[in-house]
Amino acid sequence: MTNKKIGFIGLGRMGLPMSYNLLNAGYDLTVHNRSQPKVQEIAAKGATVAASTAEITRECDILLACLPDIATSEEIFLGEDGVIANARAGHILVDHSTVGISTSKACAEAAEAKGAMFLDAPISGGTERAENATLVIMAGGPKEAYDSVSEIFDTMGGTVRHTGPTGTGTTVKLVNQLLVGIHSLAAAEAMLMGAKSGADPALVYELVSSGWGQSFMLDRNAPVMIDQTYEDARAPVRLILKDLGLIQELAQSIGTPIPAGDVAYAAFTKAAEAGLGELDVPAVVKLLEKEAGVEVKRKSSA
Repeated sequence: MTNKKIGFIGLGRMGLPMSYNLLNAGYDLTVHNRSQPKVQEIAAKGATVAASTAEITRECDILLACLPDIATSEEIFLGEDGVIANARAGHILVDHSTVGISTSKACAEAAEAKGAMFLDAPISGGTERAENATLVIMAGGPKEAYDSVSEIFDTMGGTVRHTGPTGTGTTVKLVNQLLVGIHSLAAAEAMLMGAKSGADPALVYELVSSGWGQSFMLDRNAPVMIDQTYEDARAPVRLILKDLGLIQELAQSIGTPIPAGDVAYAAFTKAAEAGLGELDVPAVVKLLEKEAGVEVKRKSSA
């Protein structure tokens, strides 16, 4: 185990359990977060607290961040008094956030100018796998940097890979999110068609999930639709829409057609515009339910 000091910025739904896994594994961990209750929670378990981005960067040798959006990621890494502004030669900087490739490359170039190394290392698996330390971690950037932090990644993830040069980690994550968006919309359409035809949604899910129609997003989303537990937003519509927007930018920049992705992007855009942005991702079905005049929900036992 490395004896280097590790910093973690961003104690959100994913970052907090990731930080706990590092702390529980015995790493010397310093944290920084805007929301103080989460900071105090993990500080009570033994983490050191930094008052600012500049302080945590100066105090730590390896800096990880898991942030909610592109603007926050760019502010933290590229801001006037951010991570890279305070980085030194030999620093290893890791962004676990889902951002665009241009952001990842800008961070890598700025870090290199300071003699530091940057990895774009987005994650997949949701909060449950963050808690269980079984995340998928896809890391792009210098192999030397990856080799230096791979044991740290192994503490948080179950499937950890070096994907190649800067931007490839982000590329793989966006490919993943393209399927998340498409499969979520497809699951909503399928469950709605079953309900509109009079079939029991719970039975539809049981049988389809045992056949060729099974998918991870069907398994994740169908129970939410059936029980209508959309408020437990482990992955809100607005975040999926953000990712689908990044996918649109990537596809256009490289000239790749994504017809199903275009449909998913339009559907999630409408869902967000309809006020569903803070609900869990399967809430995209609600607009389709309105058009069909039926809800996907558990049948009454009466």
